[in-house]
Amino acid sequence: MGNMLYTAAALIVPLVIAIVFHEVAHGWVARSLGDPTAEEQRRLSLNPVRHVDPIGTVVLPGMLALIKAPVFGWAKPVPVNKWRLRNPRFGMMAVAAAGPGTNFVLAAIGAILLGLLARGGGQQEVGELMLFIATSLNYFITINIFLAMFNLLPVPPFDGSHIVEGLLPPQAARQYNRLRPFGFPLLLLLLLVIPWLFPELGIVENVVLPPVMWAAEHYYTLARAIAGG
Repeated sequence: MGNMLYTAAALIVPLVIAIVFHEVAHGWVARSLGDPTAEEQRRLSLNPVRHVDPIGTVVLPGMLALIKAPVFGWAKPVPVNKWRLRNPRFGMMAVAAAGPGTNFVLAAIGAILLGLLARGGGQQEVGELMLFIATSLNYFITINIFLAMFNLLPVPPFDGSHIVEGLLPPQAARQYNRLRPFGFPLLLLLLLVIPWLFPELGIVENVVLPPVMWAAEHYYTLARAIAGG
């Protein structure tokens, strides 16, 4: 029980920060490109209460972490009206990219802080506290990378689908957009049904995790460089 509480305590704050900044970044970029919908609905706040989905932000990720499965989750989506954007096609691509882009930046900040922590470590009286902070920063780095990569999947309703739609020729984009009403069932099929029926085809393990591990190694290289190792 003690290990479970320790893991939950080290995990929840990094997860909430990663998800909240991801969602707010969508709203900030949308506002800068002409759509004030998120601002009008008071969703540009960093107050987690405005964004947290109890199941998607806390319960599900916590359970996945405790069983040592890949951690992912979601928040209440920030509302964006593409037709209020000055350039809807480009605007939706930029708004979509803002979330994962913010997570990559946050992961870099986490790596820098982890490196600074390691450089200043060694004081025995704060050893346990430093270990807890280091654990939280490791979660912070991993969660942000995973959230970014996961959301770049070209499957509705993920951010990657909006980027792909914007890159496609108009006719193909219209055909691709017809998948959106089936996004959630398709998500369940890809993430739950297919891996359950065919474990070797898990999209998270085979598609998302390899680039996450590759990117994480580069972030940890940055942390080691700052630590002086």
